[in-house]
Amino acid sequence: MSSIVKTAVFPVAGLGTRFLPATKAIPKELLPIIDRPLIQLAVEEAVEAGIETLVFVTGKSKRAIEDHFDQNRSLERLLHDQEKHNELSAVRSIVPERVNAIFVRQAEPIGLGDAILRAEPIVKRDPFAVILADDHFFGDKLPTKQLIAAFAMHQTSTIALKQVDRSEVSKYGMVKLGSSDDSGFIRVLGVTEKPDSFETPSLFASLGRYVFGSEILDALKNVRPGRNGEIQLADAIDACARTQRVHGMAVEAEYFDCGSKTGYVKAITAHALASPVFRPAVSEVFARHCLGGVDPYPVPEREAVE
Repeated sequence: MSSIVKTAVFPVAGLGTRFLPATKAIPKELLPIIDRPLIQLAVEEAVEAGIETLVFVTGKSKRAIEDHFDQNRSLERLLHDQEKHNELSAVRSIVPERVNAIFVRQAEPIGLGDAILRAEPIVKRDPFAVILADDHFFGDKLPTKQLIAAFAMHQTSTIALKQVDRSEVSKYGMVKLGSSDDSGFIRVLGVTEKPDSFETPSLFASLGRYVFGSEILDALKNVRPGRNGEIQLADAIDACARTQRVHGMAVEAEYFDCGSKTGYVKAITAHALASPVFRPAVSEVFARHCLGGVDPYPVPEREAVE
C-alpha cells in the first residue's frame, strides 16, 4: 500500500432536503459561497493538498455537478469574444489540467459509508481522503493537507476533530479520546454517532475531513446498517479504532456546518468580511440593522472597490 495520498472521494449523492425549495433542482453542493460553489471550494482544498484524482459519488439529479467540472467550450468562446479575461480564467481553472475527475453513482442514498464503498474500484487498496463539501473550513491551514501529512507520519487513518458545545453533540459523530502523542495527534478509541448530550464520550466531534487506509473499506463491508437503515461511516471508524490505531487531529481552521442554513449564512458572512471588496457592504448592513448606525468593521475608503 502506498503511503502517498493522491485520491480524494467526494460523496455528493445526498438530497439536501434542509435547503428546499432551493435544492429541488440544484444540488446542495452547488450552493455558492458568494461566487464559488461549496463543492468547488472543497476541490480547491484537495488540489492544494496535492490530490490528483477526484472521485465524485453522485446520485439522482446530480448531473449539474458533472457539468460544473466539465469544460464548456461555448461559454469559453463567448467570454473570449467579449474579452472577459478574468471570468474566462475562472471557468478554465475549476479543475487544473493535472487533476482527473471521475464520477460514479450511488444508486440509492443509503448512507455515507455506502457512498464511500462505491469508490472502491478506483481507490483500490491505496490510502485516500474523504471530503464532505457541507463541512466547510476557512483559513490558512485547511485540514486536508494536514491530515495527509499526518497519515504520512503515522501510517494510520486520521480524522479531523473539533470541539463543539454539549448542546450540539447530537449532530455529529462524537469521539472517545485516548492519549495524545508528542506531535499533538490524539488516539481515537471509538466514535458514537449522534449521541444524546449526556451520553457523549467527549466534546470532540469528527468532522467531514478524513484520510483512510484500505482497512476502512473492509470495515464498511462488515458493519450493519445503523440509524435510518444506512451504512454509517462513524460505525466503521469505531470498528477500526477498536482493533487498530486511528488518530485524530484538532482542526485549526474555522469551521462552518453548511449543511444547515445558519452555518451556510455564517460561512458567506465570514468570506465577505474577509474580502476588501465585500466587507464594506456587509459592514454597512450590520451597522444599519444591528448596531444603530455604528460600523462594526470600518475599512479604509481605498479598499471599498467593487
